[in-house]
Amino acid sequence: MPDTNKNSNSLARRWKNIHTEVVASAIKANRDPADVKIIAVSKTQPSVILIEAVSCGITVFGENYALEAIEKHSALSAIGLNPEWHFIGHLQSNKVKLIAPFITMIHSVDSLKLAREISKCAVENNRTIKILIQVNTSSEESKSGCEPNDVNKLVEDVVKLPSIELCGFMTIPSFTATDDELRGEFSTLRQTRDELQIHYPSLVHLSMGMSGDFPLAISEGATMVRIGTAIFGERVYSK
Repeated sequence: MPDTNKNSNSLARRWKNIHTEVVASAIKANRDPADVKIIAVSKTQPSVILIEAVSCGITVFGENYALEAIEKHSALSAIGLNPEWHFIGHLQSNKVKLIAPFITMIHSVDSLKLAREISKCAVENNRTIKILIQVNTSSEESKSGCEPNDVNKLVEDVVKLPSIELCGFMTIPSFTATDDELRGEFSTLRQTRDELQIHYPSLVHLSMGMSGDFPLAISEGATMVRIGTAIFGERVYSK
């Protein structure tokens, strides 16, 4: 049986270190640390670890799979824990109804079809769901996301939909990018946001940066960083 106290201590230490690094990165970039939210990427982590995470001070979890998110939300809410739940993975339209009752924000909206389904499910659940448009800043064919040239039109269409709040943009950069290339991709997302924010003031957030590159993302304006391994350790995938 795993030593829960030992695991909790390790998690608490990693969380404290990450929080300290995020604050330091924001200050170095002449930004207010309060403007950067840490999304603890908890995919594949069991509910018991998330319960420990809440006790360490973690209040926002990012999930990649709808069924996994439902299971964890149910487990935590059953004992009175109600963190923010963000969906950060590729989302199929037929899975939206599963997470619509509780999800706080969906980072990975890459089409009008998906946005319409989120709007429909939000109306049915009598709530507003916050969303981000995912932009494929690396132009990789294998990666999800709206192409940069298509962003303006998608924003124009999405803001007309009821019961969703478009709050900004998300990107997943190339995994093989150099620091200069990463900075370029993050900068592209920031410039996209800045240009559109003139017409759509609600476009505030930039979800970009993960365990290996979040200081760079923060220096380029990230308001949300998605950190998994640096908080929870290496993921254990079930066979």
